[in-house]
Amino acid sequence: MAKIVVERVYSIRLKHKMKRYPRWLRAKKAMRFIRNYLSRHMKVEPDKIRIDPSINEKVWERGAQKPPSKIRIRAVKFEDGVVEAELA
Repeated sequence: MAKIVVERVYSIRLKHKMKRYPRWLRAKKAMRFIRNYLSRHMKVEPDKIRIDPSINEKVWERGAQKPPSKIRIRAVKFEDGVVEAELA
């Protein structure tokens, strides 16, 4: 098992960012935004981020048109550069 380098909790605001997209695309765009947000803040490539299914279920909980306005995520970066994200 790789050693933990960084562990952080992020509160990501989605409300104002997702209003610019059509209603039927909001949850899909929210998942992409979360991945890009984590890659930017944890300084890794987007393909090295593993998102827990609980985050996906939380975003899609009320359907594609109404993602949550904000979400708290705990991200852990390992020494091999892989980031694992789960609900905080």
